[in-house]
Amino acid sequence: MGRTLPTATMLIDAERARWEKFRRALRKEDQALLDELLDDAGRHRQAQAYASWATPYEAMLVAIVVEQRKRLKQLEARLASLEEHHHGG
Repeated sequence: MGRTLPTATMLIDAERARWEKFRRALRKEDQALLDELLDDAGRHRQAQAYASWATPYEAMLVAIVVEQRKRLKQLEARLASLEEHHHGG
């Protein structure tokens, strides 16, 4: 019988597990931040599955950057709105 290839989810979970010792070495508040970043990566598992040419680590990093960029855009829009209201525009 042939072996089945690991799914993208399995590869991502394995990559996350590789970072566990690093995570434990962080301070508690930094552990929480790392967990949030890794959760961000998990939000894009389907897209990562389509990036079969990339390593799981590379795909996770790009997914994290996408989520961080999304949050930055939301904060920029919120700041612009607050500035507009503050300046009477």
